[in-house]
Amino acid sequence: MRDGALLIFRAVLGLIFVAHGWKILMVTGITETTGQFSAWGVPQPALSAWIAGIAQLAGGALLVIGLLTTVVAGALALLMVAAIYFVHLTPSIEALEYPVVMLVSLLMIVVFGSGRASVDGVLTR
Repeated sequence: MRDGALLIFRAVLGLIFVAHGWKILMVTGITETTGQFSAWGVPQPALSAWIAGIAQLAGGALLVIGLLTTVVAGALALLMVAAIYFVHLTPSIEALEYPVVMLVSLLMIVVFGSGRASVDGVLTR
């Protein structure tokens, strides 16, 4: 039961990151994302946009299949901390809800791992 729950949890979280990374790289585009990051005061906005897009797309895909899961979840958690600091710290609690849930979800994966229904699980047997 635990492994099935971790699989669903990891896959849903990973797909959310894939969708956000795809949006940055393919829908909104790096140029517009760089402009948004610049307006929010994100340092090195062009580099940060590329890092955010690639990390979310590739990291999300790795979460879905369960490869390097705890490392990827930890890296994405750091990305979420940066997003909270640079973008979501506003007087409105609604601005914090989504990134905090994502951060806590990633921390759950760091703590509990990917489960046996993952590439990591297969490789460690």
